[in-house]
Amino acid sequence: MTQGNTENVVNSYIRNSTGVVELNRPKALNSLNQEMIDLVQEALLSWIDDDAVEQVLIYSTSERAFCAGGDVRAVRDSVINGRGEEGEKYFIDEFVMNDTLGNFPKPIISVINGVVMGGGLGISMHGSHRVITEKAFASMPEMAIGYVPDVGFTYFAQRASTPAMATFLAVTGWRMSPADMLWAGVATHLISSADTGAFIEAVLEDSLDAALAAFATQPQQSSALAAVADQVEATFGHPSWELIDASLQSHPDSEFVSTVRELMAPAAPSSVVASVLLVNKNRDAVTLREGLDNELALSLHFISQPDFAEGVRAVLVDKDRNAAFQPATYEAVDESVYVSLLDRG
Repeated sequence: MTQGNTENVVNSYIRNSTGVVELNRPKALNSLNQEMIDLVQEALLSWIDDDAVEQVLIYSTSERAFCAGGDVRAVRDSVINGRGEEGEKYFIDEFVMNDTLGNFPKPIISVINGVVMGGGLGISMHGSHRVITEKAFASMPEMAIGYVPDVGFTYFAQRASTPAMATFLAVTGWRMSPADMLWAGVATHLISSADTGAFIEAVLEDSLDAALAAFATQPQQSSALAAVADQVEATFGHPSWELIDASLQSHPDSEFVSTVRELMAPAAPSSVVASVLLVNKNRDAVTLREGLDNELALSLHFISQPDFAEGVRAVLVDKDRNAAFQPATYEAVDESVYVSLLDRG
């Protein structure tokens, strides 16, 4: 299945009429670093106007992960060592790549086997076909690292499902099962992990339609996300965290509320408050680019704040999962800072 050089973090080549992108940083679960972003963007730009390329196929050489997100540990290192401009460049370039994917004039097929989080969703969800296996799972884990949902998620998710569901997924970090991913529109098709190699070969040697006809299947489990959709709509459709929190406090389904509180226990209060405002702002975004620009406005702010360094430390460096976020309570967060950043004119 793998044709490229095993030493490269990204292999790109043309096979028949397909531009192939192999994510090949398996020891880091394909966490996107600057080099990977540059290589993917370079390949995409070279194929936009190439008549020899009719479609793009993106997959991982690892069976454990499609892409576990952005390399935020490297961003943290650059920021705390006085090279904040490197972190800023990283996110700007990543978002440009996301926009290229979202506006690509040809089909993009992502084959997702294993974990896909954060930036991994950014490299897959904007394409036309998101093909997952029963081993796939997805989440947006930014709250626990003192950051905000990005890579176009706050724009995409509410159009694939609803604004309330997008807010819920953004601030709870809910781990989406394959059935959840299909139900929420994050994925478009399901295949068996045992058929991943054969599916890829069929796409490359025959056609996407033939490959889907041969291998697409249905999930064996129902969607737990669908099961709480009514509760989500009743509580998470408000434009601020203060209103959502009040709605949760008065909601009669104590089991649902308890689940939400448990999921959000590791969250940075500032991240939650800002993220609700961000999803609400992107309700009115006309294009993916506008949505990404809104995310970038908060992204560049958050990576410069102590919460980001502390959150990444707690989750990815020391791994003690005991971040000391400041402010430590929702009541102490000044949301006017984020309103101002989003209303930049």
